[in-house]
Amino acid sequence: MKKLEDYVLTIPDFPEPGIMFRDITSVIQDPDGLKMSVDGLVKKASEIDYDLVVGPESRGFIFGVPVAYLTGRGFVPVRKKGKLPRKTISRKYDLEYGQAEVEIHEDAVRPGQKVLIVDDLIATGGSAEAAAKLVEDLGGTVAGMLFVMELAGLKGRERLKDYRVESLITYEGK
Repeated sequence: MKKLEDYVLTIPDFPEPGIMFRDITSVIQDPDGLKMSVDGLVKKASEIDYDLVVGPESRGFIFGVPVAYLTGRGFVPVRKKGKLPRKTISRKYDLEYGQAEVEIHEDAVRPGQKVLIVDDLIATGGSAEAAAKLVEDLGGTVAGMLFVMELAGLKGRERLKDYRVESLITYEGK
């Protein structure tokens, strides 16, 4: 029987020499890989007490929506600045070469709600931390964070040490 790791294609030297790119699209294009990843996230989610799922754009949508649907919770998107139609709050975070900014509707999380953040990948932890801070800015509590893949060499888990962090696959490198 195949393992989830078997669905991940690794592309060497992309986007630059020395990088081993872990391609999530090879997981989701295969029905078994998609099912295995969503089922794995739902199983981990069952161990966490939460009211709402939050997913960062864009692959957090791919995995967060089915987790929310299958567990009977609502889903809230965290989007790039300027993409949400109503009043928002925002957070900037550092990228390898520059900054990015994400937003959430200011009424998306109610004070006291417990939130599960779901995304495809934890690398440096910057986007997950920004999503967590948005939840907290609205008075919510981050109950946990779930990822399909983790690049442990980029130390995102250390950046998110104040949160419960779980991943289905861990790669030791970058």
